Amino acid sequence: MKKLRIEYANIVDKLVAAGLRPTRQRLLLGNLLFSKGCRHVTAESLHREAKAANIDVSLATVYNSLHQFTAAKLLREFVIEGGRSYFDTNTQAHHHFLCEDTGVLIDIPEESVTIEHFPRPPKGTRVSSVDVIIRVRASS
Repeated sequence: MKKLRIEYANIVDKLVAAGLRPTRQRLLLGNLLFSKGCRHVTAESLHREAKAANIDVSLATVYNSLHQFTAAKLLREFVIEGGRSYFDTNTQAHHHFLCEDTGVLIDIPEESVTIEHFPRPPKGTRVSSVDVIIRVRASS
């Protein structure tokens, strides 16, 4: 039980430092998200996790919390394939493999990807980040 309190204390600190009020739902969802290291979730997968942990929270609350965590820079959102959003607890610059067979995202260290010819951004804009997603499939 002591470990759970320590995790919750860390979540409270994380939320407060990001400017978010540590509500019950944010604490519970934050604990699920951040107590397992770097990971990728969808709102639906986190909702299933919450239900399995007997956390009574609606899918809408999960979506709202994920977007609030993203706005507070606690998560990064990647919109892939027809608007499907993945949320990444690793907010450092890096890239991804997307397994098309399973929908699983796998991190690629930033330094593993190099771009030799980069187009100039449109006039009046600047590049804020580059996110490379390499799609893979199981070998036959």
